[in-house]
Amino acid sequence: LDCIESVIDEAIATGCNLIVAHHPIIFSGLKKLNGSNYIERTVIKAIKNDIAIYAIHTNLDNMHNGVSAKIAEKLGLENCKVLAPKSDLINKQVGSGIIGELKTAVNTEQFLMDIKENMQTDCVRYTPIVNQEIKRVAVCGGSGSFLLKNAIEAKVDIFITADFKYHEFFDAENHIIIADIGHYESEQFTKDLIYDLLTKNFTKFAVRLSKVNTNPIKYL
Repeated sequence: LDCIESVIDEAIATGCNLIVAHHPIIFSGLKKLNGSNYIERTVIKAIKNDIAIYAIHTNLDNMHNGVSAKIAEKLGLENCKVLAPKSDLINKQVGSGIIGELKTAVNTEQFLMDIKENMQTDCVRYTPIVNQEIKRVAVCGGSGSFLLKNAIEAKVDIFITADFKYHEFFDAENHIIIADIGHYESEQFTKDLIYDLLTKNFTKFAVRLSKVNTNPIKYL
């Protein structure tokens, strides 16, 4: 998911010369390169070992079959479509988030447990339960609080995403349940998505799925 020093070490050990990651290692540019932080150390190690880094971030977030669709797949959602299509594009399959439905309605508390199990997360933060069953679901991998209004307007029962701030949870206003499952947890299966795309479209390349857990957050 992230290209950090330990992933570079893994690439060196396994003889890989290209790392395809979801998150870019450089977000705001580099003005120096002396190894004073993990970003600089990662870049230096990659350069010294002739390893290229390729990040598929915003474009993969905004694909119909991208990051959010992988969450929908793990939760068994059907009839999926983009939650917030790009308004300036004719193609409504491009945009943020995914909205879908469960085959049959599920008890809310049970569905919250299903989220925890299927998304392999140690913690689900959620707002008060306002409906006893879940049928219509919106999801967004990574930081998705900007889509809360879209989820409410779409009349979904629950919005699953990550990185909600304390005061933003109040914005649910009993219209919807917000379920925050953690940034890494919401996007962790993106590695599998990228691996499947590469092995399907580049059959002559040797592709290896990283075994490094790059989540910087731990739970007690």
